[in-house]
Amino acid sequence: MTDKTTLPTMKPLLPLAALMLASAMNPPANAQAAPDKDMGTVLIKDKRVEDAKSVLRVRETEIGKGRQALRDIPQSVTVMTERLINDRNLDDFRAVLKTTAGVTFQAGETGEEDVRLRGFSLGQAGDIYVDGLRDAPLIERDTFNQDRVEVLKGSASMLFGKGSTGGVVNQVNKAPHLLEEHELNLTLGSGNQRRLTGDFNWITGEDAALRLNAMTHQADNWGAKVDKKGIAPTLRWGIGHRDEFSVGLYHLQTDGRPLYNHPWFLQNGTIVPTLPAQNYYGLASDHLRTESTYGTLSHVHRLDADSQIKTQLRHGHYERDLWASAIAFVNPISSLADINASTALKRTPKGRTGQSDLTQLQSDYSGKWQALGRTHQVLAGLDAYQENALRNQNFAGTASGLNTTVGCPNDGAWRADTRGTPAMTRFKAQGLGVYAQDTVELAAHIKWVAGLRFDHFSGDYRDPSDHRFQMSENLWSPRTGLLYQPDDTSSYYTSAGTSYNTSGDTYQYALGNFTAGSANAKTANTPPEKSRNFELGGKWEVFEKKASLAVAVFHTEKYNERNTDPDVAATQMLLSGKRHASGMEFNLAGRITPKWEVFYNQTWIPNARIDESNTTTGNAQRLGDRPALTPKHSASLWTSYLLTSQWRVAGGVNHRSEQSPEGNRNVVAAAFTTLDAMAEYNFSDATALKFNVNNLTNQLYADTLYRGFYGPGAPRTVQVSLKTRF
Repeated sequence: MTDKTTLPTMKPLLPLAALMLASAMNPPANAQAAPDKDMGTVLIKDKRVEDAKSVLRVRETEIGKGRQALRDIPQSVTVMTERLINDRNLDDFRAVLKTTAGVTFQAGETGEEDVRLRGFSLGQAGDIYVDGLRDAPLIERDTFNQDRVEVLKGSASMLFGKGSTGGVVNQVNKAPHLLEEHELNLTLGSGNQRRLTGDFNWITGEDAALRLNAMTHQADNWGAKVDKKGIAPTLRWGIGHRDEFSVGLYHLQTDGRPLYNHPWFLQNGTIVPTLPAQNYYGLASDHLRTESTYGTLSHVHRLDADSQIKTQLRHGHYERDLWASAIAFVNPISSLADINASTALKRTPKGRTGQSDLTQLQSDYSGKWQALGRTHQVLAGLDAYQENALRNQNFAGTASGLNTTVGCPNDGAWRADTRGTPAMTRFKAQGLGVYAQDTVELAAHIKWVAGLRFDHFSGDYRDPSDHRFQMSENLWSPRTGLLYQPDDTSSYYTSAGTSYNTSGDTYQYALGNFTAGSANAKTANTPPEKSRNFELGGKWEVFEKKASLAVAVFHTEKYNERNTDPDVAATQMLLSGKRHASGMEFNLAGRITPKWEVFYNQTWIPNARIDESNTTTGNAQRLGDRPALTPKHSASLWTSYLLTSQWRVAGGVNHRSEQSPEGNRNVVAAAFTTLDAMAEYNFSDATALKFNVNNLTNQLYADTLYRGFYGPGAPRTVQVSLKTRF
């Protein structure tokens, strides 16, 4: 039954801080919540975009800034809900991305992974977000506080600013709601895994709720240990009123050992994985420690039922300390017969350390109104950020000499950290962006999307020797598209958008290398790279509107890529490079029958090529080559079936075709397909026991790639999870 409250005429919007202070000083009375509020002519409902705990598909998203139906976004969007994440036990953010077609990973020299989407860099360009605000790079992430993960594919600088050639990823945090419910989930698994998560939601007033998510996770992982702890409380009040507020904190601390570096063995130009995936050959003193702490203030001001202004302020502190061992064969390996238990392996130290302080303010308007006889759906806003960072990208120390053999993994060898205090490069960046987009009905069933964004970016770099470089850029990013929606079950679209990567992207410069004529100085002096994306597709509601299907054809092109200037005395690089990726995208999510659910995502890139390049010698990709880390086929399938009221079974497939690592055009990693399985028994509506087996066939394959080594995919793992709600 809906409880309706008539409110007086809306007062003028007060500043965010003043409204929060006033609300805090006058807390709402403690009473049971009602889901609906009638504010005169405005009806606001407290509802989540869709209950991500119980569905594999959603029909609405906020990745386009304001809340929009997926059918109104003229680009491919893939959404992994909490239901999918929980079904597959995807506790690590990278594992979620690996269930997304078109995503590949570069294993960096120090264990750092550069995420690629459709072959274009994602993670290093800063294209990973949390609730629409940029997330810090170079950190570990966990899914304990995620309601869903949204991937917008294709150029998106009109909405997000710099980066976003291949797309952007948005992590949506769990939000308090007006329903008292709690959940505990305990998972025990292979590698001595022990994971406990708690999700608690309390009603604290007539229109207020508090939600607390917490996690502790330990695992040996056969030597590559991990210890994670996280907590995320959020208070939300004013739910259902014109002015709604929330304040949230997030803290995640990880302490693990990187397991990335298994040396190549090549057979006819193909990487042949040889060392077991569960074998850890690094030192016991190796570590990867990260810490993320941020607080977010949010205010939503509803102008009417179709219009609102959402303002978010976030400040975060992030730290990362990596000390790892790159593993290589001591002697050249010419055949598989050369590899046995006594084959010698060497450990080369790699290390990086750094910290960041990131402050962001973002305010977005979304609304629908009539003008000039047309219906307009408008998105507009501004965002600003400031980041102060300290980095040392070469903090490895001297070699330990503590080598090992293939037959002695996890030998316990350890050394003291005598590297001392790192000399740090200082980086300071500021950005200001303003954008507006209008979706206007040109005629019955036809909409035109047009948007434009302006960004001002500046950066200041200084190394320990006081070499310094400053840069500033002003950039425009357009976006346009047409939508044809003949009914409420189908939508057809075409779109074009741009993106850019500034030459001052964070952390790319080496110590003491800002001198005139150096590679880093050239890079810093070079104008931004630019790219564009063209897409033609359709989205449909199928199986009696219980599932969503989307198919798209795309062409993504970076048309002025940084290139080496043959003149060694030049002060900047050439923007003469060019590469493209063309293909198709498929998405299907939802219920086929009342008992059968499916999530399927496939990316097919038959045509990818480096069209222009100055590179003509060496192993690096050159003119005419297929870009690295761009497989022709990648796909992810998860499907579940309700056998009885108590038993549910599910299975999954992940596939990736062959691909080359960055920087070695003569080498490929073979295609692979892994199988997963799940069975769940429900004791009651509140309690369930779940069994998962991942990589069912225990396939050994090269997952993340780099020059000279690879990161193996996880071996077969068995997990048992007990979940209870109360």
